[in-house]
Amino acid sequence: MEIIYEKIIVSHNYSFITRKLQFASNSTKIHSHSNFELNYIESGSGKRIIGNNISAYSKGDLVLLGPHIPHCWDNFATEQNSISERIVTHFNENIISSDFFNIPELEQVVTLMKSAGKGIWFKGKKTEKVAKTLHKMVTLKGLERYILLLEVFHLLLQIEEREMLTLPTNLAHNYDTDLDQINKIYEYVFNNIQTGVSLEQASALVFKEPGSFCRYFKKKTNQTFMDYVKHVRIGLAAKLLAETDNQITQICYECGYNNLANFNHYFKVLMNKTPSEYRKEFK
Repeated sequence: MEIIYEKIIVSHNYSFITRKLQFASNSTKIHSHSNFELNYIESGSGKRIIGNNISAYSKGDLVLLGPHIPHCWDNFATEQNSISERIVTHFNENIISSDFFNIPELEQVVTLMKSAGKGIWFKGKKTEKVAKTLHKMVTLKGLERYILLLEVFHLLLQIEEREMLTLPTNLAHNYDTDLDQINKIYEYVFNNIQTGVSLEQASALVFKEPGSFCRYFKKKTNQTFMDYVKHVRIGLAAKLLAETDNQITQICYECGYNNLANFNHYFKVLMNKTPSEYRKEFK
């Protein structure tokens, strides 16, 4: 699974861009960029990867991301030419430090954007109003579109039902060596999560000894390497529990665990419910 750095160009004439985009099955890759992103799924379903979080998405999915979070919405469609659609807004990474945002009336908006470093998943019926406003923004420009952007922020602040998807990182605000190295590690974990992840192999990717590698990873991602691996494994397990009829024991092994008791323990710690309780929510 390839992870790439994507350069999103926001013209100097604008502080953000809103576009309707189409993507085909298996056409997207895990990528990151320096912009904030608001992503709304108009059609389609599949697997959503946000940092160390792997979960399913469907029509109506609404997520706000901060800069430098590796992410991907992978379409599950089986038809070769099947297309899914989404409305994506990319904000200049400096938008919340601009003079316009530095006013008391927008203090809550700035707080919301700063918390997007964890990835925010907005849920519930109130997201439908956001979707209607985003539809309008696609066709407008200039002041009219900016006014609707403020309306979107106002609506997002009213949504109490939300979930933080991942842990924030301490990466630099510009694309640099740290981001490249962390992405190499993410790619390695995703590619080997089912067959086995080695601390020594991960350390070698960034030319470090295991001890210094662990300190480096903790400093840059705010979690230990093994905690990151556990989150990815449990995220994959949650996806398989929701989308397949595989037995829980089989899923345990598919996610890289060789002990069912350990799998059940870590799943409950991270998901606040047992694998069987989690599966019941999708039946």
